[in-house]
Amino acid sequence: MSEEIIKAIVYTELNEGSGPNPILWNPIDLSEKLRMSVAIKSITMLTTDQGIIPKSLVILPFPSFNLKGIVKYVEREDATSKGGRSLSTITVLFNEADDLIFYKYIDYLENAFSDSTQKILELKYKQAKSDNIFYEINNLYLTILEILNDLQKKERSISELEAFPEEEVEEKRQFAYNFKIIVLGDPGVGKTSTILRFTDDAFTRTYIPTLGVNLSEKNIKIKNILIKLIIWDIAGQIKFEAMRRHFYKGAEAVILIFDLTNPKSYESISNWYKDVIKNIIPIEDEIIGFIIGNKEDLVNKRKINPEEPVILAKQLNLKYIEISALTGKNVEEIFFNLAETLINTRE
Repeated sequence: MSEEIIKAIVYTELNEGSGPNPILWNPIDLSEKLRMSVAIKSITMLTTDQGIIPKSLVILPFPSFNLKGIVKYVEREDATSKGGRSLSTITVLFNEADDLIFYKYIDYLENAFSDSTQKILELKYKQAKSDNIFYEINNLYLTILEILNDLQKKERSISELEAFPEEEVEEKRQFAYNFKIIVLGDPGVGKTSTILRFTDDAFTRTYIPTLGVNLSEKNIKIKNILIKLIIWDIAGQIKFEAMRRHFYKGAEAVILIFDLTNPKSYESISNWYKDVIKNIIPIEDEIIGFIIGNKEDLVNKRKINPEEPVILAKQLNLKYIEISALTGKNVEEIFFNLAETLINTRE
């Protein structure tokens, strides 16, 4: 699907003498007329918007070619340029008829563009060769393809389930318990990847920020008892703060995840715990749950002392375990342990 939707990617720099100049593009046989149209329009857009550099992605039309473009603006310090700043753009072109797909998924693509932008800025500061920048542009192109393919598979899976509901099978299953588990943590710590590893035995290598909340279900058996785990993957971005407290309601267990290579994400664990305590009312019993240190496989990048989270978990009356969503280490153990604990509390 995505190979047909994405028509090209163009990297443009604003030259003080010659104006907008397309420097790199893929495919390499992209017409000069289209390249120049992309370069001129993406840069000119700023002059009609009082020179304000958009922080988020922008979608621009190119009606002469029946195309639209999703544009990322890149600004950097440059002592050789007028005003001490230089401007460039990255534009991904797609069919005008497919614009609903990009409007729908624009938030998913933001992180990929930001990562590539940062790498390109670092290369420009180092005065790297254009080949290195082309590599990053092409890598972004491939990453977007991967994201769109991941999302397509996810939507296809959901639509197939809706088209062929297993009502008869579901009726025959007598679930002894349905347990709601909420999964919390800073953006990028691996919440979605951990859940996917458990539910689908899959690892998503492309980070896709959760939009509000994603729900997953997994049916498991413990002591010959059939249990349905309903797992709420709740977004960590600040913009979802107001709505996520509504998602806490009815939670019977909590998983707080941090990244073993990211001290800031570990420091946030206490705040996530306080947020849960504040919003799950009334609390008849102590919260059942885990603190999880993810990315255990990145041994050489680890920045968290192994003893610190153990102490914190004891203070919060939670369990602590280290996992790897990449390899699957200890992932199943968490959910089975939670389910068994919840059964014991019910019985």
